[in-house]
Amino acid sequence: MLTQRENPLSSLCFTGGTVILPDRTLTDAIVVCRDDKITYVGQSRKRIPKTAEIIDAKGGWISPGFIDIHVHGGGGGDFMDGSLAAVHQSCQSHARHGTTTLFPTTSTGSPKQIQTMLDACATAQKDWTTEFGSAIGGAHLYGPFFAKEKVGCHNETGCRIPSPKEFESYFKSGIVKIATCAAELPGAAAFYRYARRKGCLVTCGHSNSSWSEMDAAYKNGMRHVEHFWCAMSTVPSIRKRLGVPMQGSMLEYVLGNPEMSTEVIADGMHLSPELLRFAWQLKTSSRLCLVTDCNRALDMPPGRYRFGPEQDGSWFTSDGKVGWASPDSLASSVSGMDHMIRTMHQSTGIPIHDVIRMASLTPAERLGMAPRIGSLKQGKQADILILSRRLKVRDVFIRGQKFE
Repeated sequence: MLTQRENPLSSLCFTGGTVILPDRTLTDAIVVCRDDKITYVGQSRKRIPKTAEIIDAKGGWISPGFIDIHVHGGGGGDFMDGSLAAVHQSCQSHARHGTTTLFPTTSTGSPKQIQTMLDACATAQKDWTTEFGSAIGGAHLYGPFFAKEKVGCHNETGCRIPSPKEFESYFKSGIVKIATCAAELPGAAAFYRYARRKGCLVTCGHSNSSWSEMDAAYKNGMRHVEHFWCAMSTVPSIRKRLGVPMQGSMLEYVLGNPEMSTEVIADGMHLSPELLRFAWQLKTSSRLCLVTDCNRALDMPPGRYRFGPEQDGSWFTSDGKVGWASPDSLASSVSGMDHMIRTMHQSTGIPIHDVIRMASLTPAERLGMAPRIGSLKQGKQADILILSRRLKVRDVFIRGQKFE
């Protein structure tokens, strides 16, 4: 819920902690905001307004709010349920974990289910107030254009090739800001070109595409690959599909093209510490995003849940640590972004400013939203977190208002 200050137009001053900037940390610094904008970041105490409300970090971290570009649900709701209740449940759940902006992500489903989900997200975005939790930055059109052999935990019956009649309809409301298609599918080139013209971050995921197919996709506007190492091609999978000689896969293409970005699920279950660090070393924090890929089981007890629409989504089991589609197959994560931050930093030793960048400025840059969100900088939106030294979320401020 939203905690309203007596005078919501008064200034806030965040002090008593270490400020996390994209390229370094700043000790004994302050962040001042007025209304919903940051007005000062630095070490001059003279910049504290006399009437400012003081927010004491108590020796912790002062961080930009997290941005999640790949998230399916939380708090018992899946965005594909297509209801405002599910959207609000999910946004409130993720706000508690420090996510101030998210991009509701579709799964496989019927055209009607996908459109209903997009409509619900567009309504929630329009009517947003801080009490709803994380702000919706746009929608991520993820399913249904997957390769069936790489469908993962999604319902395979909902996979299909992209047709202009279908995918163009999803863009009409303007809510779609990220658009995904497997590069090897017939019609992928037209999808990529159309999504690029609409100003989307164009991505490839759940794909068994080769280097040459990825390069063709790149020429048509594709710039990002979903959840690295998960539901993607490898040299052996390409050999099985296309024969000899062996060809490069999505893995090699992403690592070999400096303009390509990707993302990792750092929940401690999907990828080991050496893979997380390897991805950071090769792509750097300016081309690597942290995502949750979280399902409806976030903040819910262990049990059996639907992935995707409540009425016919595929079943998975949450053990409280991760989702399982079967005893040997994962079904996305059940953790918030704060957990991803802690795992990425504590298990790899990657500097905290780099880790936070992967969950804030980097996704904002990839989406063209960095002038407005993604870092603590004068003129930007006042999405600010207070984290403990152990990176636990203490306080969440969205557009200058405290969420509780």
